Amino acid sequence: MPIGVIINVLSVAIGGILGAAAGEKLPDKFKNELNLVFGVCSMGIGISSIILMKNMPAVIFAVVLGSSIGLLIHLGDKINRTALLLERPINRLFKNMNRRMPEEEFQALLVTALVLFCASGTGIYGCLDSGMTGDHSILISKSILDLFTALVFACSLGYVTTIIAVPQLIIFLILFLCAKMIFPLTTPDMIADFKACGGILMITTGFRIAKIKMFPIADMLPAMILVMPFSSFWHTVLLPLFS
Repeated sequence: MPIGVIINVLSVAIGGILGAAAGEKLPDKFKNELNLVFGVCSMGIGISSIILMKNMPAVIFAVVLGSSIGLLIHLGDKINRTALLLERPINRLFKNMNRRMPEEEFQALLVTALVLFCASGTGIYGCLDSGMTGDHSILISKSILDLFTALVFACSLGYVTTIIAVPQLIIFLILFLCAKMIFPLTTPDMIADFKACGGILMITTGFRIAKIKMFPIADMLPAMILVMPFSSFWHTVLLPLFS
């Protein structure tokens, strides 16, 4: 049962409704400083996942090689272009209701929200972890952050923020079901290293949310695919050679 996915999608929808109702009543200082809190929370979740690591060389190699592949194929740019395709039908349904915001700025903010809620490293990691292990804690923790993040976005975007929950639900359910199929092929050590790799991405997400350092998180996503095969190869092939 994709409990974590459902909770996360509902948090975005509810946050969007609350933020649209609040309008521009929330002061900028409140929004900016709340982002710092979001960033620290994301880092804390990441640290709690990293300490589960079993095969450090495999995880580090997966992060470095996966990020290199993402950067070489411009994965982040491709995700942004996909978000632009999603933005067009949503923008047709919900025109820019914030008359003080230029249309180009409105569209750019909407694309940012689509990427953040539908294709973030934390969301992808959380869905895969939830599907493979049945542990929904990452997605539930993300839901708390997303509730307030959606509220902040909706202060500028309006009720269009709520509609983002629809493509988010579709994408997250696909990831959840794929993870269910992958789980029988894994071992406890592979799962632990997968969580540690996700933890690294969550720490980089925290830096980005807090605007400390803009890590290329979308380009780092291939690491999540590589880490379990690398963990298995390290544990079964390379580690015995060093023993």
